[in-house]
Amino acid sequence: MLKESPKLLHWNYFLVLESDLEHLSRYIEFTEDNYKTYSQEMAHLLLAAGSEVDVVLKGLCKKNNSRFKGEEIDKYREFLNPKYPKLCNLNVRLPRYGLDILPWDNWQNNKTPNWWRDYNKVKHKRDEHYNLANLKNTIASLAGLFLAVLYFYKDEAEKGELIPDPKLFMIQEDLVALYKVLDRGLLRGYVRIYKLP
Repeated sequence: MLKESPKLLHWNYFLVLESDLEHLSRYIEFTEDNYKTYSQEMAHLLLAAGSEVDVVLKGLCKKNNSRFKGEEIDKYREFLNPKYPKLCNLNVRLPRYGLDILPWDNWQNNKTPNWWRDYNKVKHKRDEHYNLANLKNTIASLAGLFLAVLYFYKDEAEKGELIPDPKLFMIQEDLVALYKVLDRGLLRGYVRIYKLP
């Protein structure tokens, strides 16, 4: 008998985008010197990540209030800031590249993240703003998506059910614990448990 469990669709999609970003790192070094580098691939990743952020944040608002009607980033911020006040201070790390990102830090000043504004410019007026589909915005948008998905799946994250682990992205170490998984007394691996504020 074949049985199918519910899937964590947004987590799986984030991992696909992260894998695409990891592949991109073979051709463009993730360093400040390259932040303004732009390309078709980065436009693709920025648009995909931005679109998914919109879907996930709207879903997170609806999880908290099924009658939520907002359709834009400012409405999501107004609704989510009081519920998750520490989100805007969360640091996303890409340890492999020595990068630290605060993708939602503008929310503490009731402003839209710079990468989100640039995503919208690329989305609506690519002929004028194609250069904003750059490395800096692409990485920041995926970092923003990472946090949005963690909060969307907060219960699963806190039970160690978000598997597999991301290859590039982490949150600050004090919010993550690793637990051994034993199978018949043998170490099968570790599960990452997120302790989201």
